[in-house]
Amino acid sequence: MGRLTGGDPSLLRRINSAVVLHALRAADRATLTEVTRVTGLSRPTVEGVVEDLVAAGLVVEEAADVTVVRRQGRPARRFRFRAEAGYLLGLDIGAHRVSAVVADLDGRVLGAHGRAVAGTAPADERLERARTVVAELLRRAGVPRGALRAVGVGTPGIVGADGTVRLCAALPGWTGLRLGERLSRSFRCPVLVENDANAAAVAEHWKGAATESDDVVLVLAGLSPGAGSLIGGRLHRGYGGAAGEIGALHLLGREVTPETLLSTTDEPLPPLDHQAVTDVFTRADAGDPGARAAVDRFFRRLVHDVAALVLALDPELVVIGGATTGLADLLAPLRDELARYCLRPPDVTLSTLGTASVATGALRLALDHVEEEFFAVEGTVTGRRGTGR
Repeated sequence: MGRLTGGDPSLLRRINSAVVLHALRAADRATLTEVTRVTGLSRPTVEGVVEDLVAAGLVVEEAADVTVVRRQGRPARRFRFRAEAGYLLGLDIGAHRVSAVVADLDGRVLGAHGRAVAGTAPADERLERARTVVAELLRRAGVPRGALRAVGVGTPGIVGADGTVRLCAALPGWTGLRLGERLSRSFRCPVLVENDANAAAVAEHWKGAATESDDVVLVLAGLSPGAGSLIGGRLHRGYGGAAGEIGALHLLGREVTPETLLSTTDEPLPPLDHQAVTDVFTRADAGDPGARAAVDRFFRRLVHDVAALVLALDPELVVIGGATTGLADLLAPLRDELARYCLRPPDVTLSTLGTASVATGALRLALDHVEEEFFAVEGTVTGRRGTGR
């Protein structure tokens, strides 16, 4: 597209289209008069824009109530935004499970599906599991693959702007994987790849525990914990996409690994052994002294790591999430630790979305992308600013 100037008619049309579409999307349904009043545009301009939006399939005229027509004559024409004009997919490709959620263009969830995958599964097998999950979800929801307008993906690791996983210790064969490119072969729409903790932070801000806070740290607790941060309501990725990688803090002069901390024997747990970790937490919950001591050691390390991030960012809220059991036991020691070091300790709470947070955040990233497409004009978004790339 050529450079647009302030008086360029095509720019004015785009601005008017974005304004009218935003007004219709915000309303359940609206008349041309109501849209004119809300937007401040002239009646002929609104009529022309609505006709274009109807032709594009984004807006539809609602059928008049036959009873009202017979009694009062034809009422004013009403129009609504077609949330069913396209669909969005949120995909969580994790170490032990692949989950997906599909929604319409209003973000209304139409279905979710997931399947387990072995932690040792190679990249191709994990990707095939993701394709299987997506295919089954779309079939159940009655959504044609070609109707998807954007796909968001959350995954462990440091993710580059081009969707390449630059580094990932949690998944075999994931480091260096061009994940966005590989998944794009399965979809005819943009694919946006994001770190899983970042996606979870976006989700909690959208629909979870952080809806009232714009400065947030979300921690995915586990053997290799990660954190996502929102600063002023905007996702903070860092210069190279590695912001929040607190799972690497133990490398700074510490020789004891998380697998050693959680071990109840003289030998560390096998690397990335989800079942072994689950067994330790289960035994701790049952009162086993050795397992309880191991969990306490692990939580103390995690508390220190989270405290370091909080001191650097000074958030209003810290949200603890992830698939690790017993996370509620982490809240009190974390609050105590933050009270010792912070001038104003942040609130600390558990995720309200649980294991659905990553897929939900990935869905939000897809929705952000579509909203930018609908409402952005030369870098300005008429609606909510997106957190996706």
